[in-house]
Amino acid sequence: MKDSGAGSAAPPTLTHRQILLVFCGLMLGVMLASLDATIVSTAMPTIVADLGGLEHLAWVTTAYTLATAVSIPLYGKLGDAHGRKRLFQFAIVVFLAGSMLCGTAQSMGALIAFRAVQGLGAGGLMSNAQAIIGDLVPPAERGRYQGFIASTVAFSTVCGPLIGGFFTEALSWRWVFYVNIPLGAVALMVTSVVLRLPRKAYTKRPFDGSGLALLTCGTSALILFTSWGGTQFAWISAPSLVLAVTAVGTLAGFVLVERRAADPLIPLRLLSRNTIVRVACPLTMVTGCLTLGMSTFLPIYQQIVRGHGPTESGLLLAPMMLSMMVCSTLSGRLISRIGKYKRFPLIGTVLAAAGLVVLSLLGTNSPYWHLLIGLMVLGFGLGTIGPVTTLAVQNSVEQSDIGVATGLNSFARSIGSALGAAVLGAVFAHELADGTVSSDAGETGMGVTRQAIDALPAEQREATLAGFAGALDAVFLAAVPIAILGFVLALMLREIPLRRGPKHVTTGSAGTERKLFEAG
Repeated sequence: MKDSGAGSAAPPTLTHRQILLVFCGLMLGVMLASLDATIVSTAMPTIVADLGGLEHLAWVTTAYTLATAVSIPLYGKLGDAHGRKRLFQFAIVVFLAGSMLCGTAQSMGALIAFRAVQGLGAGGLMSNAQAIIGDLVPPAERGRYQGFIASTVAFSTVCGPLIGGFFTEALSWRWVFYVNIPLGAVALMVTSVVLRLPRKAYTKRPFDGSGLALLTCGTSALILFTSWGGTQFAWISAPSLVLAVTAVGTLAGFVLVERRAADPLIPLRLLSRNTIVRVACPLTMVTGCLTLGMSTFLPIYQQIVRGHGPTESGLLLAPMMLSMMVCSTLSGRLISRIGKYKRFPLIGTVLAAAGLVVLSLLGTNSPYWHLLIGLMVLGFGLGTIGPVTTLAVQNSVEQSDIGVATGLNSFARSIGSALGAAVLGAVFAHELADGTVSSDAGETGMGVTRQAIDALPAEQREATLAGFAGALDAVFLAAVPIAILGFVLALMLREIPLRRGPKHVTTGSAGTERKLFEAG
């Protein structure tokens, strides 16, 4: 089956059983990529004890995040030009190679390098899985599948620390990486046997090397600025200013280069002419910010303030994961049934803000039902938003742009996650900096431990726990305006009918977005 790559190819006809099999393979790929963003966190102290290199600890996560973010737009562009099946399989192989190498690492430097290899594979798994759904399923039916993808991301993000803690305690920290091998092998086998996509004829085009270099440099500087600011060095310092200026300068240069490129890495018309893409990507950033931010700080409340172990902490956070999965699935199915999507992020952002307000009232002795209500309301909100942005973006572009548009949306999620972790982390650090937390509480590579706090005198121990609870309350409260920003963006999101078959495209005047209508 041939496709020139220039126009819209009809999706290949697959039976329902074949679509389900393909989808299982895609979900495994997405789960691998999103799981490894958080699974390492609870294994960090053990890794440092085994390999050393405490001063380079932050790079274990940063290398993965950086490589994932910078590779996503490239995968999207290559998928549109040359087809997605082999590219998705290539990403699986790269990810599995990185996982195997991480498991055998004998030094912190080697682990950091191999985590970057993992990230290069993860970028292709995230962007190509959602783009493949766009190739196989018309938009009107796509909501249910995007709902499953969103629930998979939610499951992986929230359960990553739990799974990492389990493998570290039961086996070895190396199994945090080895567990990817059988899952990835199944995904590779399923997509090899069942997945059929239109082959795209190779058309030699000038590669946008300058755009790729500038985007990589700018994204790297931005993520390093947000990851290291307030931790490795002060926000107002020479290294911070260098990174900030580098990020702004290179990203501005990227925009200028893309305007003149013959075949740009990210066509700027997707942002200048398409209001849906222009609004949906920032909304995706908000979702990524809240999801990763909460998966980072909720375990701190459970482990430091309440004294639970990593595994037990993960289990107690399961209601948030389950509510996200249920709402992602249900909202995806409802979108497919009614053919409209705008109401879902409006409802979801309101629920997310309400859940955050409930969580901001937690104290050192709050009953579990208080935490449970906050977790479930927040999970319902994030799950309701989940499937919408990718679906809206894909529905608003031509088939030939699905890969790059989906990649842009996934890229926005990665940037939002990094910015969210930085902003909320800065709030947390500022609230702890007032001296409430005792300096005798015992620092480790991951911060103050509950065991060290328990060793303090009773009065000092209570003050320290209250300081942590207050700092976390401030984090949850600081996230409320982010959810409100998401509500404002959802109000601005333009809704067009979801297509149920081949689309008819009428192109308006320059500077206006395409209007897509459902065919007969």
